[in-house]
Amino acid sequence: MGPRAFVVAFSAFALLLPPPPAPGPPATAPLSIGVSGNHLVNGSGQAIRLLGVNRSGTEYACIQGWGIFDGPNDATSVAAMAAWHINAVRIPMNEDCWLNINGVSPAYGGAPYQGAIQSYVKLLHQYGLYAILDLHWNAPGTTKATGQQVMPDADHAPAFWTSVASVFKSDPAVLFDLYNEPHDVSWSCWRNGCTSPGWPTAGMQSLVTAVRSTGATQPIMSGGLAWSNDLSGWSVNKPLDPANALVASFHNYNFNVCDPTCWTNTVAPLAAQVPVVTGELGEDDCGHGYIDQYMSWADAQAISYLGWTWDTWDCASGPALISNYDGTATAFGTGFRDHLRALSAPARRIVGPPTAPSCPLCWRRSR
Repeated sequence: MGPRAFVVAFSAFALLLPPPPAPGPPATAPLSIGVSGNHLVNGSGQAIRLLGVNRSGTEYACIQGWGIFDGPNDATSVAAMAAWHINAVRIPMNEDCWLNINGVSPAYGGAPYQGAIQSYVKLLHQYGLYAILDLHWNAPGTTKATGQQVMPDADHAPAFWTSVASVFKSDPAVLFDLYNEPHDVSWSCWRNGCTSPGWPTAGMQSLVTAVRSTGATQPIMSGGLAWSNDLSGWSVNKPLDPANALVASFHNYNFNVCDPTCWTNTVAPLAAQVPVVTGELGEDDCGHGYIDQYMSWADAQAISYLGWTWDTWDCASGPALISNYDGTATAFGTGFRDHLRALSAPARRIVGPPTAPSCPLCWRRSR
């Protein structure tokens, strides 16, 4: 058979072969995260920061009765997030949907919801991403969890965290964010609970206790007051944690009260004591001037941050990083993405050894 005949015959044979499989996630070392002094550390004991995004949807779609995720949650969508050089994703959750209470649709509550969250966390890990599990929407008694309250409720929040921690206690690459944004209560209520909203709240101490009662030892995040923007009383009211793995959660938007002076006078001193993770970072003007300033400051302080949010909302009605789930950035998202690109070398994420022992419309009112 001559060379030309061979090429023709081989080409014809090749047409009969199945197409090659799609590339899978990149090979990554096993993920693990813990707390050492005022740093988060990986399994090798290296200090790391969480630089990532929020993936909103799992707090509202289920209770509204039309799904579990808002937008895709497959490997392609996770690969698009990972391409921004992130290493963490925060997953807002709904108390009623996880516990399957208060009339949640059977298709979106209980086992289906829990299974979907577990599968998504596993997929994130396959792409080298840590997962932050956040109690975002809740409600007391028989009231449906269709929004955020001033505090977690004593009726269901401890049971939520006992269940969630039991499911994930063997996963070393997750963190537990006790409550999205406490507000309009005292620091005493924040720590110990109270009845000031007209119903019993669960204080942060009771939720830490609920998590640790399961044997889970992963880091626990706890946001301060004023929608997690006020950390002034966090250290004095810090709950007791037998695992000594508490993390202060700080939310920072251009319309919040804590300005650059507050960052220096309140946030930085706390970051010298415990890890600080900016669980939500954004601005509602579709620009990125504010976050640019904060990210540069946070880099110098070894503080973590996650942009709100990886959803295709109108960036004016709720800060949105993307306009398409393929990773197309909004103007706001462009600033966030480009900053992470500048920090993309893995060595830049390590800050050195430990130094110390549909919801866009309802975002503003109930995030």
